[in-house]
Amino acid sequence: MAAYENLYWWSNDGLRLHARDYPGGAEGQPPILCMAGLTRNARDFDALAARLAGRWRLIAVDFRGRGESAYAKDPMSYVPLTYVQDVEALLTEQGVDRYVAFGTSLGGIVAMLMAGPSRGRMVAALLNDVGPEVDAQGLSRIRGYVGKASVFPTWMHAARCVAENNGDVYPDWGIEEWLAMAKRLYRLNSSGRIVLDYDLKIAEPFRVPGNEAGPDMWQALASLRDVPTLIVRGGRSDLLSAVTAERMVASLDRAELVTVPGVGHAPTLTETIVQAPIDRLLARALEGAAIRA
Repeated sequence: MAAYENLYWWSNDGLRLHARDYPGGAEGQPPILCMAGLTRNARDFDALAARLAGRWRLIAVDFRGRGESAYAKDPMSYVPLTYVQDVEALLTEQGVDRYVAFGTSLGGIVAMLMAGPSRGRMVAALLNDVGPEVDAQGLSRIRGYVGKASVFPTWMHAARCVAENNGDVYPDWGIEEWLAMAKRLYRLNSSGRIVLDYDLKIAEPFRVPGNEAGPDMWQALASLRDVPTLIVRGGRSDLLSAVTAERMVASLDRAELVTVPGVGHAPTLTETIVQAPIDRLLARALEGAAIRA
């Protein structure tokens, strides 16, 4: 596990929010802002932080209702535009004027929505298995499990359940990988039971058609036209189609597409095939930051 500090800030509506702050990078170097998927949290980026340790500062966000961030009183605030406001409040408090955005699934939607208001501040972006259009099959699958409670007596029980539900996504994983994933998805509660590490009410707005994406996402993506962008797609993804991914690349001037074979939604960003493209993206980010300095 990479070393980090806990970072807390307040949302506009009074929620105490949390992020993991992994130190690194040279003075003036933009940090990497990491945003996870719908039911996930900052722990998803620990392996990435370990690989980039010392070379980059990573700020891995727990969206409201996840991880160590507070749960919202109004479940209808669990929508992308609110997450944008929360993250912008973090950047303002931290004095971050330029950054790299890494977004997986929901986190990628938030990154696209931030690109317009952050024009000139977002120096590079990675969109992990998400685009302006999401496949109905994947949405149906997600709606089928999000917000449904599951409780286990041991971590091995949790790992076996995660394996049963995600075997098609990571068909080559063994029990060690499933156990590690379970510990990213679940937490130990005060009663000694293992429970999901998010507010089950995040499902309420997600079940309303259209709320999973927000406004015109192709217009949002267009704000990344001249920004170095890496699009990562799982070869077995049921959320980001190959057709949509190719269209995304064609609509951007500085985009690269990497498909991770044998993986569904979503790649972990630890796959070997993704490492060199990530390094190229970060090199372009440094070039862009230097030009704007």
